Amino acid sequence: MNILILGDIVGPSGREALIKKLPNLIKKKKLDFVIVNGENAADSGVGITKKNTEEFFEAGTDVITSGNHIWDEKETMEFITSEKRLLRPENLIKGSPGLGSGIFKSKNNKKVAVINLMGNIFMKKCEDVFESAKKITQTIKLKRDADFIIVDLHGEITSEKMAMGHFLDGQVTLFVGTHTHVPTSDYRIMEKGTAYQTDIGMCGDYNSVIGMNRDNSLKKFFKDPSAKKHYPALGEATLSGLIVKANDDTGLAKEIEPIIIGGALKSFK
Repeated sequence: MNILILGDIVGPSGREALIKKLPNLIKKKKLDFVIVNGENAADSGVGITKKNTEEFFEAGTDVITSGNHIWDEKETMEFITSEKRLLRPENLIKGSPGLGSGIFKSKNNKKVAVINLMGNIFMKKCEDVFESAKKITQTIKLKRDADFIIVDLHGEITSEKMAMGHFLDGQVTLFVGTHTHVPTSDYRIMEKGTAYQTDIGMCGDYNSVIGMNRDNSLKKFFKDPSAKKHYPALGEATLSGLIVKANDDTGLAKEIEPIIIGGALKSFK
């Protein structure tokens, strides 16, 4: 079972890179299931539109996760209830529209659970992420309810993500962090068989400030009155994420491979 998860798709350049490169990547790597975090996909660099989701699914994406910017495009609150493949964080305030997890069919007819969580520290108010993770992993168990389980924790703090990784080790196939837009080099298979990376970065222009226009961001830091609202950098985007080869019998990880393709970052082959 070959699983790909890609970091936050940022603005037009991130969308273009995904749409152009994902179909060939699926063929080349023989991918069975693809997850992308889409919460920065809109033209403004925050939020996601229905058109964005349709383009991602057409390119070969199976499930879209999100985070704190999920409602920045107002239309999302309307279509998320009918589009089950677009997830919002599981631990959003009770009563939020949409779903935070689901079980989906892969291209090779396996049951794949995807769980979307959001951190508590320096993030928008939401329910306790560790209690939510404990609850959902009691509801969805590896090899009982799903052949494979993938968790995306959208959060700011490294320690929160690392602690969650240790908690989930052996319970899920793959656990990654998103949100910081910078890929970490600590990708590995943990002691009990769960593939892990603190943050898988972004799919966007790295000649920027975490995906936003560099010059305008500098103006903001220097409190220049001519600074505008943040907007995405539009140079060539890098695709950044992780491929995991999982054991069909155990549902745990066997091999792990970082994906860095194109743009300003040095590509892994």
